[in-house]
Amino acid sequence: MDYVISILGPLLGGTLVTLKMFVITMALAVPAGLMLALARISHFKVLSGLVNIYIWLMRGTPLMLQMLFIYFALPFVPVIGVRLPDFPAAVVAFALNYAAYFAEIFRAGIQSIDRGQYEGAKVLGLTYAQTMRRIILPQMIRRILPPVSNETITLVKDTSLIYVLAMNDLLRAARGIVQRDFTTSPFIVAAAFYLIMTLILTWGFSRLEKRYAVFDE
Repeated sequence: MDYVISILGPLLGGTLVTLKMFVITMALAVPAGLMLALARISHFKVLSGLVNIYIWLMRGTPLMLQMLFIYFALPFVPVIGVRLPDFPAAVVAFALNYAAYFAEIFRAGIQSIDRGQYEGAKVLGLTYAQTMRRIILPQMIRRILPPVSNETITLVKDTSLIYVLAMNDLLRAARGIVQRDFTTSPFIVAAAFYLIMTLILTWGFSRLEKRYAVFDE
């Protein structure tokens, strides 16, 4: 027990890095995903096609590869040639990747709404933007909560990939202690930390689902 207490400091420090990556990614990826979803279903074929290619690219290649490309290869790309520090590079990779996944979830949610909703809004004189904001998106939220919950929990676990950029996240902190002390106990404590984070998210989304289910009754 004393040993576990003695390693909590470094592990908590790593957890803060993990949570920081998670929060920033969510703050960027969710609105970006919504904009991509709206562009994906727009009547502008060129825009829709470009977004479709972007989503295919982001979902079809590993997140780790995207992160390594942004960190190591981006500086050598003509015109761009920018070298980002490790944390911003990871944030960009995570945000771009998860925006694509959220975009498909949002698109499916929007397209699941009955077309009669649009026709009714048109009769009431609402614009497309007003229809989306007041009628379609509120209904979409209720339908996408389960897949968004799954994707969010996956994000928590995917943050462990940032160790490849030598960032001192929870997993890297645990690994460093394991290599130093020759014991696997830090991995068990780290696993408990991940489980606690996912448990909180599961509880939060469960509450949201119950809250929105009231409006369906």
